[in-house]
Amino acid sequence: MKYKALLVLSVGLLGVFAGQADDMSRDAIKDRIKPLGQIHVAGAQAQTAAASGPRSGADVFKTSCFACHGTGVMGAPKSGDAAAWGDRIAQGMDTMLNHAINGFNAMPPRGTCGNCSDDEIKAAIEHMIEGL
Repeated sequence: MKYKALLVLSVGLLGVFAGQADDMSRDAIKDRIKPLGQIHVAGAQAQTAAASGPRSGADVFKTSCFACHGTGVMGAPKSGDAAAWGDRIAQGMDTMLNHAINGFNAMPPRGTCGNCSDDEIKAAIEHMIEGL
């Protein structure tokens, strides 16, 4: 009786494993091990940015620039602070845009907006110095 139970259990397990073996195709395996989400690497260009249309300077500032330029972290000139921006403005927009796009001092390339276009970066700069 003991051997019959062991035989039945073995056959049952063999059936289970055989059923799973049918689903060992490359596509089935890829589907089972695919990532649950995606990550964003700073500086990487997102393909969806262009599809969403250009963002305003205010939108880019709020989502990507405020952390540093709203608080002055690590010497970042604060938005609207004429004294902090004076020397930078004197260098001209081309220089400011170059620094923002390529990085300068503690600011990484494109700040924290890796998927911003050059025009969106420029709009964010214009927003920060507006009214100075």
